[in-house]
This record gives sequence, structure tokens and C-alpha cells, in this order.
Amino acid sequence: MTDPITDMLNRIKNAQAVFRQAVILPFSKMKYEIAMILQKQGFVGEVEKKGRHTKKVIKITLKYSKEKEPLISGLKRISKPGQRIYAAAKEIKPVRGGYGIAIISTSKGLMTDKEARKKKLGGEVICEVW
Repeated sequence: MTDPITDMLNRIKNAQAVFRQAVILPFSKMKYEIAMILQKQGFVGEVEKKGRHTKKVIKITLKYSKEKEPLISGLKRISKPGQRIYAAAKEIKPVRGGYGIAIISTSKGLMTDKEARKKKLGGEVICEVW
């Protein structure tokens, strides 16, 4: 697998397309941090780390609205392994007029675009979620 973050986003998108309750992903610290940000922002339900040693996985419970629509209407990978995209704090724009979030990898760890602008930190733009 060349890009595990894209694989994670695609698994979430595909699971929501068929109305799955949860999605299970191979564990990595980066994917776990992204999942925790999505949980904190209310896009997904519970995020669990399961298993031990070489068989660690992440279980993400998906959320749907009362009309059976997924809360995540779109996911987009911005910075790819072949082309990294970096942005200074002043260059980070709100996603979808403030209705979405961008996940930024800064020197202080992963955070949303709003937190990065507030702390005046730039970094690699990982993905956008709306």
C-alpha cells in the first residue's frame, strides 16, 4: 500500500455508502490521530484501538443523520506521497465556508485548520472533511 491515509479515507467513504455501522482499519499512530480529530469534531462516533502487537486495528463507529444520511458528505486527500502540499498559517483557508475542516500536520502535532490558524502554525495539509 503506497498511501495508508488515502486508504483510510476511502474505507470510511465506502463504508458510509453502504450504511455500515463501523469500519475497521489497520493501526498506525497517524490514522489514529486523524480518527480522534474526526471524533472530536463530531463526524464519527466512537474510535477504539483494538488488538495487540502486530494485529492492532482501529474501529471507527460511523454516524448518520436522522434522514439516514452520512454526517461526512465528502473527504479529500490534499497532500499525497508524490506531491506534498504545505501551507503557512496565513494561507490556511476555511473549508466549505467553515462547514468543513482541514487536518494539518504541524510541528505541534495534528490539528484542525481552525486550531492551526489560532496558534499561528503552518504545516502539511493532510486532508479536508466536510
